Amino acid sequence: MRAVIVESFGGAEVMRWGEIETPVPSPGEVLIRIRAAAVNPVDWKIREGNLARLFPCKFPLIPGWDAAGVIAALGEGVTGFSIGDRVWSFCRKPDIQWGTYAEYVVMTADAVAMMPASLDFAQASAIPLAGLTAWQSLFDVADIRPGQVVLIHAGAGGVGSLAVPLAKWAGATVVSTARAENHDYVRRLGADHVIDYTTRDFVAATRDLFPEGVDFAYGTVGGEVLARSYQVVKPGGILVSITDKTDRDEAERLGIRVKYLFVKPNGQQLRRLAALLDDGTLLPPLVEEMRLDQAAEALGRNRRGHGRGKIVLMVD
Repeated sequence: MRAVIVESFGGAEVMRWGEIETPVPSPGEVLIRIRAAAVNPVDWKIREGNLARLFPCKFPLIPGWDAAGVIAALGEGVTGFSIGDRVWSFCRKPDIQWGTYAEYVVMTADAVAMMPASLDFAQASAIPLAGLTAWQSLFDVADIRPGQVVLIHAGAGGVGSLAVPLAKWAGATVVSTARAENHDYVRRLGADHVIDYTTRDFVAATRDLFPEGVDFAYGTVGGEVLARSYQVVKPGGILVSITDKTDRDEAERLGIRVKYLFVKPNGQQLRRLAALLDDGTLLPPLVEEMRLDQAAEALGRNRRGHGRGKIVLMVD
């Protein structure tokens, strides 16, 4: 099969376009013929070796964790799927080596689900990692409830654009940060209040809206933004980070809870997300299509950030 291959840690220079053996599904696994694979920040972080301590990597390595495609083969014992089914999956494995920037990927069947009927492959591929991250942060960790107030950073981004409507669906009042040109988009997603973080201090703006603070702050942006987000959470509330590790000492001082989350594959939750997309609760993501052999350029653009929606790599 054709794939984007990384031979060692580094920049764009370590990536090449080549042929590699097509994988074969083991018992309990399925083989997916990939039609589209989304680009995520974790992809270039792995390529550069930034996550080597967190995730063991083996070379040669194929980047990519998001995929939408069709079932090409079933491993022994797999039920509930048929050859040709349109599926999607978050394809993270214990050892990082065989990802989704390729024509095929093997994945455990319990991490795969039928993709939303209303979406095409490009749209569907943009959701699994971001959608599961948002779902697990909001519901498994923060356990947000109707009537609560939440602050979601970068509401126009890959995770934020799903977290905003999910929080609204759960009955929360949603505050989000975004550049001015993305305000209308974030409001369409369901945000009640949008703060232009380039012209206003988000801490002061959030406290102006809700002097007591928010019940849940979602750290989709790290660094100083995450460090200052502790200041907007009310006592007893929670800050969830998906970027940097959280500061438990600071949280204890302020009387709030903190949690660092790294998303896990979950086919059942993907089925929940598919239903919400098909019934219109969640909007289809904005995507920009690029060719699989343009992966190095796509990773470079993702690394520079500040985009709306997702870049996806189309596989012929």
